[in-house]
Amino acid sequence: MASEQGPVIGIHLGTSCSCVGVFQSGTVEIISSNQGNRTTPSYVAFTDTEIVIGEAAKNQMAWNPENTIFDIKRLIGRQFDDNDLQSDMKHWPFKVVEKAGKPMLEVEYLGQSKTLSPEEVSSVLLANLKETAEAYLHQKVSDAVITVPTCFSDSQRIATKNACKMAGLNVLRLLNEPTAAALAYGLEEISDGQEMRVLVFHLDQSEVGASLLLIEDGIFEVVSSERDSHFGGEDFDRRIVDHLANEFQKTNEQDLSTNHRAYRRLRNAAEEAVDILSRTTQASIDIDSLHGGTDFCTSLSRVMFEDLCSDLFKTCLQVVDSILMKAKIDKKDIDRIIPVGRSVPIIHGTLQDFFGGKKIDKSINPEEVVAYGAALHAINVSMLKDIVCFHGIPLSLGIKTADGVMKTIIARNTWVPTRSSKRFSTYFYNQSEVSIQVFEGERALAKDNNRLGQFALSGIPPAPRGVPTIEVTFDIDANGILSVTAEDVMTGQSNGTTISNDRRLSKEDIERVLKDSGEFKADDIVLQRDIASHQNLLKGESSLGHKMLCWEGEK
Repeated sequence: MASEQGPVIGIHLGTSCSCVGVFQSGTVEIISSNQGNRTTPSYVAFTDTEIVIGEAAKNQMAWNPENTIFDIKRLIGRQFDDNDLQSDMKHWPFKVVEKAGKPMLEVEYLGQSKTLSPEEVSSVLLANLKETAEAYLHQKVSDAVITVPTCFSDSQRIATKNACKMAGLNVLRLLNEPTAAALAYGLEEISDGQEMRVLVFHLDQSEVGASLLLIEDGIFEVVSSERDSHFGGEDFDRRIVDHLANEFQKTNEQDLSTNHRAYRRLRNAAEEAVDILSRTTQASIDIDSLHGGTDFCTSLSRVMFEDLCSDLFKTCLQVVDSILMKAKIDKKDIDRIIPVGRSVPIIHGTLQDFFGGKKIDKSINPEEVVAYGAALHAINVSMLKDIVCFHGIPLSLGIKTADGVMKTIIARNTWVPTRSSKRFSTYFYNQSEVSIQVFEGERALAKDNNRLGQFALSGIPPAPRGVPTIEVTFDIDANGILSVTAEDVMTGQSNGTTISNDRRLSKEDIERVLKDSGEFKADDIVLQRDIASHQNLLKGESSLGHKMLCWEGEK
């Protein structure tokens, strides 16, 4: 529920850049930082005297790389042994260490070594955006709608909410980024009862992705998302940096390959040049004392940039092609195309050509469109005028019963938010405690699925087996976070847990599970029949397990 203190803001906490907006006087205002920028680089730097945020943090990275944190979104809510995280760590100049299975950041601050969680670093960025909004609005802000990638697991969503709490923000809603982009263009009203297919194309510094949405009657469903987390805007920058380094060497006969500070300054200049080329056809590059006291002055044209990166533009479209193939939708059936993130005209042109000349929605700055949509949704949430934003759960969720079967509580592809309950009972005479083991997967036996967590319900009064009624409820909220509770109906005794999803299966593992479930479908059907026959012999009660449940029925 929104508080009485101040308006509700919308925040896009991006991997590369972040943005904050607010709805007032009938329109969305994207709020500029104290440096006059409408977006803030998602960088936090620790020095001997202070914490530096945004543009200032990014600018000092050349001489303080070990203590300048970026890509924090890639760390938050993950396990240290996550494969993607381990791959990313090879490219970061800052130090990531393990603590209780979680990634932590080690920095030097005020002359001392500090170990910080990703949530703590994220909270610094969030607090800065909150302060930016308060300075603009001249009043305190406590409520916000925060955007997250569709692919974020429950643990990443929970960690994001925790970071907001540390920053003094009450999260009214976690909103999927592609949904926010579609909301920015008011597509829920334009659809006017007709199903609309919307493709959101996202280009970030470190990744490229696409999402397919279906919009009808104010309902937003994210049908599918695809991303390449190892290709993005920095690949264009790297290509330009290599070109500029070669030009400097040819002109001055000086090799930059061992000068890391020079390369960082060259990279900053390349990023700025690419951004300038999104608005004009020529960009000047002037760097004082780049190497050995030698200045570097040159220029880069849009034509030259497009020639240097022509193969990379085609790579960007691979995620678009892939998502259409998986969704089995022809590109001519896409109604709207929305670009998000870095604005590169040649990519937008290539995207337009791919869709047969279909217009690309660019009337809202792609770097601001997600925050714009979040601010619009913020006013809807605060006024209790809810737009329903659905996405389906990738695998069925359930619990292990006494016979070892996984009893599904919420089926795969069920739209979120959702809530479902089923009733169970005890297996043993005078059983005072039951174990609730939560699984995700599509196989008949729980052991063949992925175990997410466990808790116990105790204090069940003595009774014959099968007499107590235990109601198990799975509740997935609008933010996609799963809570599981078990209650003894007679006594009201209850217990539960929030599944943090630290062990939630990756996208690749989900695809493997679905493939396996198809291959073993016939075996599972036979197994289920055998178990059902055995249960009939036992008058409907399960025959395996210790302190487990047997199924009674559905509420």
